[in-house]
Amino acid sequence: MKETITRSLSGLLYVVLLITCLWFEQSITVLLFVFGLISMNEFLKLIQFKSKIPYFIFILIYGFIAYVKHFKVEHIAANEFIRIFIVLTIFVLLFLIRDLFSRKTIPLFSSKRYLLTTFYITSGFSFLFLIAHYFKTYNPNILLGSLILVWVNDTFAYLVGKNFGKQKLFEKISPKKTVEGFLGGLFFACIASFFIASCTNTLNSTYWLILSIIVSVTGTLGDLIESKFKRQAQVKDSGTIMPGHGGLLDRLDSIIFAAPFIYLFLRILHYVS
Repeated sequence: MKETITRSLSGLLYVVLLITCLWFEQSITVLLFVFGLISMNEFLKLIQFKSKIPYFIFILIYGFIAYVKHFKVEHIAANEFIRIFIVLTIFVLLFLIRDLFSRKTIPLFSSKRYLLTTFYITSGFSFLFLIAHYFKTYNPNILLGSLILVWVNDTFAYLVGKNFGKQKLFEKISPKKTVEGFLGGLFFACIASFFIASCTNTLNSTYWLILSIIVSVTGTLGDLIESKFKRQAQVKDSGTIMPGHGGLLDRLDSIIFAAPFIYLFLRILHYVS
């Protein structure tokens, strides 16, 4: 009972802090920066990498993107950097997905550690920030909607999986996840997308439906990929900063993995509309 109360209060504080900061550009900029550094620290421990360089790379890239968007710097070099960054990020994440389906452990030689910290952690938080600036001026609604989709997907995947789950999804990586749970999370995320579309003046219901599918699929993959890193490190949680939940990365693994794919979809919409 005590553990349940601790977990609930910890989770509530996290959600309230995140949603409150979302309404102000300066506060979400700082919060994502702090969350990024904490998640970087947890991930470096998971992959047993003691270098300080990933922190500096995160500060440089996130700081540059925040500066460009905050001061509305419309420069061809800045836009080109973001385009190249999204292409490289998707490329690296696809390799991570491939590694997920391999029975072998994810190889963690030095150069791959730098790729992971840059295009997994740094890019995740950078694209979360960029999603909130999709309309050129700061608008938190798409980012908030994406977070709600992640929370709905995770909640119903757990509930459906616990009560009806039989077929294991990735038993060797995450024994509790089931195919039924995944489909349940996806189904309710799709339903939630219609409510989000009607409550926010952002994208139409069809685009939000597509986003819900992207978030559910890539968010689940992100959760599984972090689980594989934890299994390799032989730890249960990425950290202890959130009582009852584990590390911050444990709470953000789905959304930071989904963020580049969400942003890529938004960019495609921008070009075709």
